[in-house]
Amino acid sequence: MTKFPFFALLFTLVLALPGVFASASAWAVTETGPAANFTLKSASGENIRLSEYRGQVVLINFWASWCGPCRQEMPHLEAIQQKYAELGFTVFGVNVEQDRVMADRVLRDIPVSFPILFDDENTVSQVYDVDAMPATVLVDRNGEIRYMHRGYKPGYELEYERQIKTLIRE
Repeated sequence: MTKFPFFALLFTLVLALPGVFASASAWAVTETGPAANFTLKSASGENIRLSEYRGQVVLINFWASWCGPCRQEMPHLEAIQQKYAELGFTVFGVNVEQDRVMADRVLRDIPVSFPILFDDENTVSQVYDVDAMPATVLVDRNGEIRYMHRGYKPGYELEYERQIKTLIRE
């Protein structure tokens, strides 16, 4: 029998629970196709809607404070944000934890300029079929999902940049 780390089991159970008040579209996304619109509260307190970023290339990164690869990836996402922001690109860092205290600690250690959003009921991560941490979705200027990545290893950011450049040029 395979041993399953407690946090992974807990994360799986949390994602399996349906949200009572879903803030995302009621249908699940696939690897490609329309990106489900959502509204989430940001770290600055404002509500951010994906649909308001139509016309931009958006990288949505689902992450958690307990995820080592998430923390390792965060500075690379910040560098990508800085490099391509003026070309119509933005990153959304979507934290999936119910309690944002640990997320705030990570963000003190790894400050970022892109919006950090909180999916504390896991409604958006469920709609986007997040089954690994981190999970990264690239949405084109027309609101279509073009690329989906599960997990992170050093070097993945080079593939993100290649894909972002392609989408920005379209």
